[in-house]
Amino acid sequence: MITETLPFLDVTGAAFSTRSDEVRAARARHWCARTPHGLAILRQKEAGQILRNRRFRQGSYAWPDIIRLQGSFAEFWKLSVISLEGDAHKSLRYLAQSALSEDWVGAPAPQFTRSAERLCDAMREFETFDIIEQFTEPFAGRAIATLLGLAEDQADVLAAYATRLGFVMGPEAKQHIADANAATDRISALASHMIDAPPAGSYTERLLAGSQADRQALIDLLVISIFRGVDTTRAQLAFAAHLFNRYLEQWTWLREHSEAVPQAIDEVIRMQPTTTWASREALEDVIMQDVTIAAGTTLHVFIHATSTDPRIGHDGTFDVPARRKPHFGFGAGAHHCLGHLVARTDMAAALHVWLKHWKSLDLAGTPAFLPDSRNTSPLKMPVRPVWDSQPG
Repeated sequence: MITETLPFLDVTGAAFSTRSDEVRAARARHWCARTPHGLAILRQKEAGQILRNRRFRQGSYAWPDIIRLQGSFAEFWKLSVISLEGDAHKSLRYLAQSALSEDWVGAPAPQFTRSAERLCDAMREFETFDIIEQFTEPFAGRAIATLLGLAEDQADVLAAYATRLGFVMGPEAKQHIADANAATDRISALASHMIDAPPAGSYTERLLAGSQADRQALIDLLVISIFRGVDTTRAQLAFAAHLFNRYLEQWTWLREHSEAVPQAIDEVIRMQPTTTWASREALEDVIMQDVTIAAGTTLHVFIHATSTDPRIGHDGTFDVPARRKPHFGFGAGAHHCLGHLVARTDMAAALHVWLKHWKSLDLAGTPAFLPDSRNTSPLKMPVRPVWDSQPG
């Protein structure tokens, strides 16, 4: 197929949504579509093949150059583990994977639960509240502070700066670059201090144990861990609140089947992901089915479109009990998200506390969101929970 005959999606506008009818129509026509920034991958089978194929490198390393961002954020992003390839990537990835072992990540789960309980208790005095400002952002900050061995009074500042980095990964990045540069500098300074004096038993101490990585690489690894650790939990918990407000029957079912919380987390990410696409870049000319992908082409795997592909039996609904194929919300292959265990563990703790205390979570006003493309997030979400007078 000549590439020009593929469907076209203009992903550059603030109104564009990766979950739109326009995207679904393009997916029905073909497994990929043209965009101003390369190809969009719309079906699950081809997405998996691309994400796991070593002929494609991680593609978002070029994001700052594509939209012409300058400053400390751009410099950090292009040299962080998320953008590196080859031996440099492998060594840093192994270091982080060893530090974030499943048993170590699971150990602070009771602390995550206590943090969620305290935040919930503080909200009892309010009829309505912004769930992002008063729960998901401070909770995400406290969770990562726990792993870093930092005092809770540092968590809120940490969360605020990490949130600013998330804003610069979307289509309105240029509006936020000054804040992102300042946040990068602040978190990098904190990372440098932690390397000089790592808290006992912390993620930082575990990274340093036997590490031969240079100082700047370790700083950047801590910065990306803080950024993604806070931003993912903050946004996906808020999206969970948004979805369960719309689908009360799913919330009621989950309260009776709390063992399905991990399944619910995956369904939230599948249906309303904060990272709306995962990028790759072709290292050589590649022929896939009827499409020739030239070396240097960037490909964007649309998470919602590929995760709800009718070809894998998905009916497009939010349905926690349903058996689903895996999604790519945490990526796949060599760049599968290093912090996915952290995100699953702290989000599960928060959801269990919500299920215990809230019969339902009703919106108390109109929520506001970043554009539904690239890295997205709720900005505000006023809610009015129905409290359970006798929590289980």
